[in-house]
Amino acid sequence: MLSDKVSRIVDARVKDPGAIAAAAARRVKATSPFGEHGKAMIIAADHPARGANAVGSDPSAMADRFELLDRMCTALERPGVTGVLATADILDDLLLLGVLDGKSVFGSMNRGGLAGSVFEIDDRFTGYDAATIATMGFDGGKMLTRIALEDPATPSALENTARAVDELNDHHLVAMVEPFLSVWDGGRIRNDLSTDAVIKSVTIASGLGRRSAYTWLKLPVVEDMERVLAASTLPAVLLGGEVKDPEAAFASWGKALKLPTAQGLTVGRSLLYPSDGDVAGAVDRAVSLL
Repeated sequence: MLSDKVSRIVDARVKDPGAIAAAAARRVKATSPFGEHGKAMIIAADHPARGANAVGSDPSAMADRFELLDRMCTALERPGVTGVLATADILDDLLLLGVLDGKSVFGSMNRGGLAGSVFEIDDRFTGYDAATIATMGFDGGKMLTRIALEDPATPSALENTARAVDELNDHHLVAMVEPFLSVWDGGRIRNDLSTDAVIKSVTIASGLGRRSAYTWLKLPVVEDMERVLAASTLPAVLLGGEVKDPEAAFASWGKALKLPTAQGLTVGRSLLYPSDGDVAGAVDRAVSLL
């Protein structure tokens, strides 16, 4: 019951905040980021911390935390789901609910580039740091890395991402870099999803940091993914984004997953908020592609 889950979380947060660290300490860790199908299937839910709560025509869909947690629990229970990506507030809730055993866990690190803000490219690290990710026994951290060639804040964003890559590599933890070549368009940031732009973002992101042994990429599925995934030997997980045509999206994911550096999917809104409302069905279909 949703009300029971909420009560458990609130009671712990009010009466025993140390229960979160205790839950992290006793959590059964994943032995591998990959499932029996040989790929990663990661549920992403770090959007709200950047003020990006919209799904389709509903601008506040992800702002209902109770419903989001319920949908995440449904997704995490499905066979073949290997992990989760979220900010500390959400991962702490999931730890208290005891649903992260056997899952790989990735902490979202930079959420300071709020959606729609004039400082969106200045994507500061306001979430997890590498030391806390290691202390919590998690598997890695994720960095959104938007590269706007005409925005002077971009070098700082790249430098901060490189520093996070270094720190995660030092802890032998996955540094999951999500790069985009971005442009200001009518006062808002727009990610350029043309094949050549995504390729350029891959080559830039791949070179960040003084080590790359633990660096992964998180990439959009665009036209000609063969060229995109040939731009680096780094392992890549494919992101879902907001899906308008589910049939086309699943077909493109399935095709891209056959390429050698593609190691799985990291998908959020399109599985947690499918158009037909069937979270379990959407997740199962995504897992079938693996």
